[in-house]
Amino acid sequence: MAGRRVLVFPSSAELGPVLAQLVTSRAEKAISSHGRFTLGLSGGSLVSMLSKELLALSELDCSKWLVGFCDERLVSFDDPESTYGLYKSQLFSKINIPESGILTIDCSLPVNECAEDYTRKLKEVFPDDNFPVFDLLLLGMGPDGHTCSLFPDHPLLEETKKIVAPISDSPKPPPQRVTMTFPVVNSARCVAFISTGGSKAPVLKEVLEDGEASPFPAARVVPTKGELFWLVDEPAAASLTIQVERLGSGAKL
Repeated sequence: MAGRRVLVFPSSAELGPVLAQLVTSRAEKAISSHGRFTLGLSGGSLVSMLSKELLALSELDCSKWLVGFCDERLVSFDDPESTYGLYKSQLFSKINIPESGILTIDCSLPVNECAEDYTRKLKEVFPDDNFPVFDLLLLGMGPDGHTCSLFPDHPLLEETKKIVAPISDSPKPPPQRVTMTFPVVNSARCVAFISTGGSKAPVLKEVLEDGEASPFPAARVVPTKGELFWLVDEPAAASLTIQVERLGSGAKL
């Protein structure tokens, strides 16, 4: 791993522009290096923050972007629980990303087949990798320490062979989902967690200060060769005793 950086912002208002800058800087680097930018997205509060900040950029060019989903709920795309559906309405419909640049699940399939189908789609666009190597994955963390749809004490935490795994007993509704596995997450060139709000403070302290001894899934995100960023606001960072970097909205990553 290239080293973990914990970046603390006064509030999500300052964090947002730096997140957008991270995305665009890694996009430029990837496109100049290998002709495209591969980005894995998560849902939750990230959708509105990322959409707002990227759309505020005057010269955003997404024509060479390839976007996948770190996890997805097995619901129709017009369901408010659909991560793709939210990004489509708030971001994709407003940027110049080609339709072929968005890898969606087939929500008509049963959950096991859906995971196999999404695995096939990823293999098609990452033909040379045993596990897909994304340029950037954007992750969130729940108050229970879950990330993607990898929940505490769940058998999927030990999955080492699958690229995408099905889950039909998610403790957080909806119960049926597909999720990237840790081997994929930890193969990425860059991973960034976005964690805001005081409800995250106790678990954030354990994840960041107990390391891999922590029982929380988010603590298992340790990229093999890639960068790891934690972008958090002051309320989420309130309990931290480790050294952090305090930044404002003009920071460059």
